Amino acid sequence: MAQYFREKMETMPRDELDSLVDERIRYTVKYAYENSPFYRKWFDENHVNPQDVREHEDLRELPIISGKTVRENQPPETEAFKFKSTDWKDVFTIHETSGTSGTPKSFFLTWDDWNRYAEKYARAFVSQNFTSGDRVVVCASYGMNVGANTMTLAAQKIGMTIIPEGKCTFPVRIMKNYEPTGIVASVFKLLRLASRMEAEGIDPQESSIKRLIAGGESFSEESRAYVEEVWDVPVYNTYGSTEGTMCGECSEKAGLHVPEDLVHLDVYDPQLENFVDDGECGRIVLTTLLPPGAKTGNLLLNYDTDDTTVVVTREKCDCGRTHMRILNPQREAETVWVMGSPFNRVDVEQGVFQRDNMDHLTGEYEAFIYGDEEEVTMRVSMECRDPASCDRDMIQDRFLKSFLKYKPALHEAHADGSFNIIFNFTSQEGLEFYNVRGRPKRLVDRR
Repeated sequence: MAQYFREKMETMPRDELDSLVDERIRYTVKYAYENSPFYRKWFDENHVNPQDVREHEDLRELPIISGKTVRENQPPETEAFKFKSTDWKDVFTIHETSGTSGTPKSFFLTWDDWNRYAEKYARAFVSQNFTSGDRVVVCASYGMNVGANTMTLAAQKIGMTIIPEGKCTFPVRIMKNYEPTGIVASVFKLLRLASRMEAEGIDPQESSIKRLIAGGESFSEESRAYVEEVWDVPVYNTYGSTEGTMCGECSEKAGLHVPEDLVHLDVYDPQLENFVDDGECGRIVLTTLLPPGAKTGNLLLNYDTDDTTVVVTREKCDCGRTHMRILNPQREAETVWVMGSPFNRVDVEQGVFQRDNMDHLTGEYEAFIYGDEEEVTMRVSMECRDPASCDRDMIQDRFLKSFLKYKPALHEAHADGSFNIIFNFTSQEGLEFYNVRGRPKRLVDRR
């Protein structure tokens, strides 16, 4: 029997859902004009009447903003936070992004914002068959980042128990003592945890874990399949951000459901000039959606996330949910161009995680791009379980076949010697990123 967190909303017929979205777009744009200094100035300077924005297609008439826009409209660039959209007395918490691309972006959340954020994750949890009584380890940082706290609030709404570790380096005794039924962590954290458990005589497949959530970064289907093999449980995908994009894959694993009543997601062409058709890859542009009468601490219209995706379908899912589904988003910052052809870190990961390779590899890898316009080299380093017995020729062959299979321009460049791929095999903890603090950068362009 299908389970829902908010059945009426999650199964709303498409025509009713579209009407609801347009109603909330109208209210949200009106709220933006009345409460956001940035948007009030933009509407006035461009002589745009907020009342003319009636439906989702009308959003094309509004500016597409970016993280750069947000940073340019907050201290120290301005005296005030121009995107703050409510009085200070209504602000419950203040958050900042990581700041990896410059000055951290500031976000202001009301208690109602938190409840809307939590509802998005609660819907995802329930769609992945989590329920009251589940005990879930959260391996995401608590603090200025909203993800871990949002999941914790979502768990309270469902009746789940959270084990708020924050990191996945917790003692293995946690698994024995509290018998968690789920873990939220990245693919690599889940693999490292499994290795630590095996080293202490605990078989991950015999543990209390019933399902896993791979969040925090995009991943290849090959790496997901390998994690499922190691743990012998389903692995589900979630996608979220401080800006409010929380999408979750249901038990059907046929794309991530977008909570369309709470966040509007458009997919634009690379030039950010127009929407692309469903089924075509483009950049994710999101808009906060508010129910009529609601308030928000931070409001974003047409926010370019720097991530890319494809709308899989707007048809009803086999799980019964009607909200649109998208492919696992990929970060634009993790995409490089070689000989006029793009590829993403996930493409490299797919080559690493070819099943035969995993008898020899831990899954940890990093790739570096060198060269110029005439000749480019990608060096792929992979961590071996046992360097002495690692079948390097087989691994290289499997990687190349996978990586070049659907990239004709790169395949040709590789054949004529203008795009070289070389391989480096290391012992465990021999990769460069082990010597650098923070999240590993697995595809680095050093040109």
